[in-house]
Amino acid sequence: MNPASFTKVILGLAIALGAAELDMNASSLVDGRKSLVFDGSSARLVLDLAGGSLVDFHFLNQPLNPFQWNKPAAGDTGIRGFGHFLCLDRWGPASDAEAAHGMPYHGEAAHVEWQVVQDVQENGDSLSAVMSAVLPKAGLAVQREVRCSKSSAFCSIREEVTNRNPLGRMFNIVQHPTIAPPFLDETTLVDSNARHGFAQGGSLPEPEEPSFYWPSALNQDRALVNLRHLTTSPDPAVVSYTIDDNIGWVVAATPAKGLLVGYLWNTRDYPWVSFWRDTSHGKPSARGLEFGSTGLHQPFPILARKAQIWGRPTFEFLDSGEHRAKSYAVFLLEIPPDFHGVDQLRVESGSVMIRERSVPGSAPRTFKVSTGGLEPK
Repeated sequence: MNPASFTKVILGLAIALGAAELDMNASSLVDGRKSLVFDGSSARLVLDLAGGSLVDFHFLNQPLNPFQWNKPAAGDTGIRGFGHFLCLDRWGPASDAEAAHGMPYHGEAAHVEWQVVQDVQENGDSLSAVMSAVLPKAGLAVQREVRCSKSSAFCSIREEVTNRNPLGRMFNIVQHPTIAPPFLDETTLVDSNARHGFAQGGSLPEPEEPSFYWPSALNQDRALVNLRHLTTSPDPAVVSYTIDDNIGWVVAATPAKGLLVGYLWNTRDYPWVSFWRDTSHGKPSARGLEFGSTGLHQPFPILARKAQIWGRPTFEFLDSGEHRAKSYAVFLLEIPPDFHGVDQLRVESGSVMIRERSVPGSAPRTFKVSTGGLEPK
């Protein structure tokens, strides 16, 4: 080997080792798992790198974390989805042929290691970081930029998906936040500006029938159920709704524990909101507050035959080399023990304005959360 080539090899090894050291140092250990940690003056948010999930969001003065669902046991550092994970390139099952080639339920995003592109850094009154993942079977890459206010419990997340395949393809992207005990109990109230909905499990050509309107749903006995509440029965288990407004939102509040967690997004990015419910030993064990690009929980061959429901798409198409970016925000609010739920949510003058539901004998109150200028555009 000549001296010039030897120098190039040594330089290459130095760069590789430096990059490896940067990646190793660009994350913190939380419960033994590599994580990105955003520590503001009022709240902490944690993103897990072994699957990319948002796994903790809590006030510093109230360590109650809504996202305890499917939390790994002590010492488990394996790749998995828990808390709020990302469904990409699909929502729901693969086809039989795809599953035979190893495509997992809800796609690969929660089944791969995520990399730190930019470690958490300060930018004025916000904290920001960038992480990414490659989905080898789907042929997609996703880059996630996270920005959190340092002074309030408000974070904005932007994800850009790139098709690395030589050909275009169908895909879906669905956020899968799941709340669980101890935050979730029989008194937890779920509110949303969801509108027209249907329960999953119907068959073609009209899987959306029979339909209903939020917060009502029909169970297997065709009886009406109020989805604001979950007590002993999870029936119906998965229900999807359209949203008529430009901004979609969903919140879950447990007044006795003084905490509300909420999401908001542009409906041009995510036109559907879906609710998954589960119980264990007769008590609530999970509530999925899911929003995304589809409301039909089926493999792509079925989506291809049912491309729209009520004028909303059931999948998107990404051409070869094309990028698609979508954003949402997550926030926390401290609430009083006599809180009655949310009637209206809007973004106004740098704040999320939350109007309480009215009940006889009391005037509805308005609460606000500062966005720090980070709301989705």
